[in-house]
Amino acid sequence: MHFIDNLLSFLSQIILWMINSYGYAGILLAMVIESACIPLPSEIIMTFAGFLVSEGTFSLAGVTLAGAAGNLIGSWIAYFLGRFGGRGFLERYGKYFFISEAELKKADRWFLKYGEATVFVTRMLPLVRTFISLPAGISKMNFFRFSIYSFVGSIPWCLGLAYVGKVLGNHWRQLGPYFHQFDFIVVIGLVLFIFWFKKMYNMKDTNELHD
Repeated sequence: MHFIDNLLSFLSQIILWMINSYGYAGILLAMVIESACIPLPSEIIMTFAGFLVSEGTFSLAGVTLAGAAGNLIGSWIAYFLGRFGGRGFLERYGKYFFISEAELKKADRWFLKYGEATVFVTRMLPLVRTFISLPAGISKMNFFRFSIYSFVGSIPWCLGLAYVGKVLGNHWRQLGPYFHQFDFIVVIGLVLFIFWFKKMYNMKDTNELHD
């Protein structure tokens, strides 16, 4: 726990330096890094940006758009890593992670049917939102639709955090410890969802064989 506190403190200093030094561009860059699967917490980025809105340094609309644009660009990086690197890696080494070729094809079909809603919804969830671009790229989700849903889904997240930071003002730091209390719940929910997903597809494949 002490290590995590020190890590968050270190990351906070990086974020504060970037935003204080580069303004809106610093917000955008920080959110690019966060969305490219690098652990720079958007909760700190956007709440600090919201605090600066309360100080009159930025506008709420400006920090929201900068954050959402950064999310989009970072998502592109993760998407293309998945599209041009991740699939080959999983096809070659997936068996060592208990991921078969059949399961990859199931994921492709699932993303084809539900991918747009998944990308949109997960942009508003802590922890999961950072990594959803990789499976979207691996499954070759339509890039244009991926971009639209990523950007639109990021707006409520960025706006909500910035607004909270604006309301809290100088007390914005007090919010930090509360965010990651929910990470464990999100991870458990994600694991349960994966098991449900695999069960549903296994049942579907069995039914197709009988038909």
